[in-house]
Amino acid sequence: MSTRAYTVRVAGDPADLEACFAVRKQVFVVEQRVPEDLEYDAYDPVAVHVLAVREDGVPLGTGRLLHGAVAAAKTGGDPSLGSLGRLAVSAKARGLGIGVALVRAIEEAARARGLTAVDLHAQTHALGFYERLGYEPYGPEYEEAGIPHRGMRRVL
Repeated sequence: MSTRAYTVRVAGDPADLEACFAVRKQVFVVEQRVPEDLEYDAYDPVAVHVLAVREDGVPLGTGRLLHGAVAAAKTGGDPSLGSLGRLAVSAKARGLGIGVALVRAIEEAARARGLTAVDLHAQTHALGFYERLGYEPYGPEYEEAGIPHRGMRRVL
């Protein structure tokens, strides 16, 4: 993978959303074997999606933020919390800082919406990544889509 420059932006049009979904399909459905009917859900149309793209337009990564009532359903009912999810970076782009840039963009979107903290469901192999970004684990380990996870939160 080239170390060409990339940008991270809020997905603003249907082409951006398709790019987000394509990265998610490659990472979650193909690589991690998450059933496609679990990967795409009723939250997608109301989420804020962020997209990392290389300067030549190649999509590199994505993530989403849930906020308001839909986030409260995932975060224990607190409307001041956002829910970060579906963070995915294409295999060839890993190790370039794209995951960090995506998380920070999601946090900025959360701040812009007046949220005070962000929750996420981290795959256990990624706990260290999120801890380095200031997220603290809470609660027991559990499974989602057959993959071990743990809840994490960062106060903004």
